[in-house]
Amino acid sequence: MVFSSITFLVYFLPLFLLAYHLVPHKSKNAVILIGSIIFYSWGGPKFIFVILGTTMLDFYLVNAMHNQSGKSGKRRFLVISLCLNLGLLFYFKYCNFFIDNLNALLGTDIKWLNVVLPIGISFYTFESLTYVVDVYKGVHKPLKNFWHYQTYILLFPKLIAGPIVRYHDIAEQITNREKNYTPDAKLSGFLIFCIGLGKKAILANTLGMQADAVFALQASEINTAAAWTGALAYTFQIYFDFSGYSDMAIGLCKIMGFRIPENFKNPYTASSITDFWRRWHISLGTWMKNYLYIPLGGNQVSTNRLYRNLLIVFLLSGLWHGASWNFVIWGAFHGLLLVIERLFLGKLYERLGKFISLPVTFILVVTAWVFFRIEDFGFATQIIKKMYSFNFFDGKFAMNNDFPAMLVLAFIFSFFSLHAFTASLQNKVYGEFFTPNGRRLALVTGLSLFYVSLSFISALDFNPFIYFRF
Repeated sequence: MVFSSITFLVYFLPLFLLAYHLVPHKSKNAVILIGSIIFYSWGGPKFIFVILGTTMLDFYLVNAMHNQSGKSGKRRFLVISLCLNLGLLFYFKYCNFFIDNLNALLGTDIKWLNVVLPIGISFYTFESLTYVVDVYKGVHKPLKNFWHYQTYILLFPKLIAGPIVRYHDIAEQITNREKNYTPDAKLSGFLIFCIGLGKKAILANTLGMQADAVFALQASEINTAAAWTGALAYTFQIYFDFSGYSDMAIGLCKIMGFRIPENFKNPYTASSITDFWRRWHISLGTWMKNYLYIPLGGNQVSTNRLYRNLLIVFLLSGLWHGASWNFVIWGAFHGLLLVIERLFLGKLYERLGKFISLPVTFILVVTAWVFFRIEDFGFATQIIKKMYSFNFFDGKFAMNNDFPAMLVLAFIFSFFSLHAFTASLQNKVYGEFFTPNGRRLALVTGLSLFYVSLSFISALDFNPFIYFRF
């Protein structure tokens, strides 16, 4: 079940919110757990036992680790928990990938089960890792209540596609959210949810159909206009798809009394790749920084080791997105650009100003998305060659009727925050302090977006969610 489905919007969500708001405060976590189990089981009934089992083991392992008096004893339980979580992630997500590559490299024919990937395993595994590592480091004490830990991991708005939330960012809210139950907070959450739904159902789906139409063609049928159309369509599809889902998750959590961190901050207005990664999938970037980059030495090392650390982090970031070489290439591309910015390009950007650095960065990001989107490396490189060959005549190419208008809207909303006035307006929309007229406008806007989005979902036989498989 995904947020942009009729099943979720018309049946599950209203029933869940009704039950959640009718029960007393002490019972709300129980409603969350029951709702989250139903939500997850809808798409992967077999795998609900995997997540319930691993969370139970993690809970007792972490408590046992905390009760150890010696450092070696704590480290032993830390290693067991890490092996449990990373072992399951490797088994479900990467075994087939490594066996296939081993067969290709050695010419062997090792047989392996066709393992199905549990929904959202990368996201909840990373949250489990933050919990165990932070307890080990003394960032916070372990939970004493097993059901509180289950609430943290299974909270369904963030369960299958994030944001990745560190436990200490949400710890107090697990047991006490009453101060967040204000009418304005709930109205703000509803508006943010509907904005995210609109991003996904109206923009991302329409743009995605155009991207799929282009990349379904043979390379010989694609000219420069078609290549750029496909690349731009996918660039905006993945942004509005994923940021829309994040908005829906943040909005739902707000309605329920939780405050979780933002995950996107106008990434296509970045003036460098370094800046882009401060704005894109912020929760993943923060996780990689705290639990991988800094333990490797971060930037407190020699220049060569710094470059090595950046490349390692982004190669693994690419691999985190999927067990396929195109994701690794995408990660390596970004890592290499970050190294080049450290070498000289960052200083050049500063001299040239945002008028030059912003469009250059955007073009580099668009080019990188081609590798992310297309698994076949040869076909991806052909598309990129077509993009920069400036051949607008050969090949065949047709635009969907709705695509030009949606592309214009995608540009407008992606670069909406560049002006001070529009940036201020955006902050107000995502805030929760309303005047009486503002409340009415927020309610009407949210209801309108909800209705139009439902209409698009019902009318279009196209409603994928890109990050659903990660």
